[in-house]
Amino acid sequence: MRQAVLIEPKKIEFREVPAPKAEDLKGNEILLNIKKIGICGSEIHSYHGLHPATFYPVVQGHEYSGVVVAVGPDVKDFKPGDRVTARPQLVCGECNPCKRGQYNVCEHLRVQAFQADGAAQDYFVVTEDRTVHIPDGMSMEYAAMVEPSAVGAHATSRPRELKGKNVIVSGAGTIGNLIAQFAQARGAKKVVITDVSDYRLAKARECGIAHTLNVAKTPIKDALKELFGEEGYQVGFEVAGVESSVRALMETIEKGGDVIIVGVHAKDPQISMFYLGEHELNLIGSMMYRHEDYLKAVEEISKGTINLAPLVSNRFPFEQYDEAYQFIDANRETCMKVIVDLEA
Repeated sequence: MRQAVLIEPKKIEFREVPAPKAEDLKGNEILLNIKKIGICGSEIHSYHGLHPATFYPVVQGHEYSGVVVAVGPDVKDFKPGDRVTARPQLVCGECNPCKRGQYNVCEHLRVQAFQADGAAQDYFVVTEDRTVHIPDGMSMEYAAMVEPSAVGAHATSRPRELKGKNVIVSGAGTIGNLIAQFAQARGAKKVVITDVSDYRLAKARECGIAHTLNVAKTPIKDALKELFGEEGYQVGFEVAGVESSVRALMETIEKGGDVIIVGVHAKDPQISMFYLGEHELNLIGSMMYRHEDYLKAVEEISKGTINLAPLVSNRFPFEQYDEAYQFIDANRETCMKVIVDLEA
């Protein structure tokens, strides 16, 4: 079978390797035929050697969809022919976070495509506990986007209260867009998404996020009254991954508000301890997702509450995996989600 391996920064090698065999499956394992793969920003960091937790060489692909080929003897809820996706988290199950159900921050967490081999191959083995059914009406392309959607589902579960609150999402890339959509789906009163790119803000409006702000033209503090009147906002999501974004949210959010950190920062930001302490803000982290977030993502995508259509930028056949990364590099301003098609 084919396999796409990032052997070192900026070098993808295509290999022909033996496919996993159905007879070798362990009790809880499922053999998938991979159909579609989404490329995320973290993988671009790995491609450039800028992801500190990527182990080379590593098979790419952690956002994917596939069809069940065979199941192990102990698998109960899946059968050959089922359309599925699966979480890429490998966890120990023994550390304290795992024991309390917070396995997304497992002390020994390994994420496929970074610290363990991913799904960029024709056949891939997953365990039943990480696998999720895809409804018949959902495309395999959308199924491959359940993973980033689950990030949005999880992040919007992190504030103490979201329903009825005013919200700012800082950063209108794919993840910020999905977080804004999930905030609306969870009943936020008014959701505003900000960015420095008019293109990304236009994409947000295409997805149904009506209120946008280009902070390169008008800073949040200057737009607050126009955006929210005297109400202000109570929840902020930092998804841009830049210091100015964190500082702007901490300086403008209502005292006692929740600031959720989702973006990955290449350099640790300097933040105002005055605003954190004197305004009694709640600075909350958000890491990936848990299984219920995958189920929530599938549910909302199926209902049409989460609109993925405007987010798909381009599609590449498997043999052009490297070209897909290069395309993202060359089109960062206008690139949202690139899909690798193993069937093309």
